[in-house]
Amino acid sequence: MKEEIISLSIGIVSSRFNNKIVEKISEACISKLQALGVPKKNISHISVPGALEIPIALQTIQETNNTFDVMVAIGLVIRGETYHFEIVSDQSAAGIMRVQLDHSIPIINAVLTTNSSKEALDRAVKKGEEAAEGAIEMALKNYDD
Repeated sequence: MKEEIISLSIGIVSSRFNNKIVEKISEACISKLQALGVPKKNISHISVPGALEIPIALQTIQETNNTFDVMVAIGLVIRGETYHFEIVSDQSAAGIMRVQLDHSIPIINAVLTTNSSKEALDRAVKKGEEAAEGAIEMALKNYDD
């Protein structure tokens, strides 16, 4: 299994909105991937403005550079006083799912949706680590079993 993990190629797309907390999620994800055996050189990370831009980045990467075994979408949407939270949360998740299904590549959705910055901060590291674990599991999944 270690040999399989060493050969994995993982793409990460993160949003810059709520950047301080998103960086914590990204750093936790990358650190966990490396701790589990994925070489740093096999992890590619780009950023986009916000959660709604994540799906188009994932899609463009798949259409132009289809070399990843798995991808991870990282972002943060914090509930405000308007309906915008629901739109961004729902549409970013739907877009990520569509790219995943259209391109037959596992994409771990680590776009955290919370009620407050404190809640997001409390969950950031765990979310990043869980995303890394899920990414490796899905990349190594053998659907023939």
